[in-house]
Amino acid sequence: MIIQIDYFYYVLGAMLLAIAVMTLRDRHNPKRYSSALFWGLYAVVYLAGEALAPIVAGALMVVMALIAGFGGVALGRHGERTPQERQSSAARLGHKLLLPALAIPVVTVIGSTLLKDVQFDGSFLLDQKNLTLASLGCGSLIAVAIACAVTRATPLQALRESRRLVDHLGWAVVLPHMLAVLGLLFSEVGMGKAVAHVVTSTIDMDMKLVAVAVYCLGMALFTIIMGNGFAAFPVIAGGIGVPVLVGVYDANPAVMAAIGMFSAYCGTLMTPMAANFNIVPAALLELPDKHAVIKAQLATAVPVLLANIALLYFLMNL
Repeated sequence: MIIQIDYFYYVLGAMLLAIAVMTLRDRHNPKRYSSALFWGLYAVVYLAGEALAPIVAGALMVVMALIAGFGGVALGRHGERTPQERQSSAARLGHKLLLPALAIPVVTVIGSTLLKDVQFDGSFLLDQKNLTLASLGCGSLIAVAIACAVTRATPLQALRESRRLVDHLGWAVVLPHMLAVLGLLFSEVGMGKAVAHVVTSTIDMDMKLVAVAVYCLGMALFTIIMGNGFAAFPVIAGGIGVPVLVGVYDANPAVMAAIGMFSAYCGTLMTPMAANFNIVPAALLELPDKHAVIKAQLATAVPVLLANIALLYFLMNL
């Protein structure tokens, strides 16, 4: 394979390392040393990859959690332009500003469909095991190049903007990663079996509609508790989806998994635990109510969750 997923991990690790260095040099950051350590440790996880022993990676995550938990990740100072300068730049660039954002999905779709079988000298162009992610990585890098060309900025400026965004998001950037790992941990310790035992012993699953509703609602509720659908999926799918829907009602595993994950995302819209989606945007927009984003999303999340139950009920045996 010419373009492997590992290459993008190295790019991300290098970016995080650069952010750590810039943070360390930012004398206006009240906690520049601990903040730089946080981003530096996160960079090591991506740069070292599989060469990093699991116990070492776990220790790094614990240290990062302690730094964030004790308020060690702070916002630095950035040379942001005035609102008038931003409005003038936006007016000058116009719709060209949409080109980088559009490039990401376009390149991702092209790479994962039209280029999936392309080979050079007997090697596939894209990583076949991570085709979509490799295409997404290519799309992201192309989008950065287009953004630099459109705005006449340098790659260094793109890196500065990356640091500004990461700085504003803070430790919440790491949440999806950690919660996904937490979901796998729950699966390894047998929480799925425990959930299956509790659910089947307390709820009559003899009716297909009841089983479907419990599965979809369980995905949403567990996501509300954990804050991430990736943590909920292995537990609920392992406890209800596979043994009950697939094993008893012969559900199509692909349909069960897809609609189940969509149900989990409904839970994401309704929880403050998904801080990077719901709390951080409210802070960035300086909204007076930190739960304003969640309140606005409830009217969408609940009907979509109910629609998922209906869809899974009628489509699960296709």
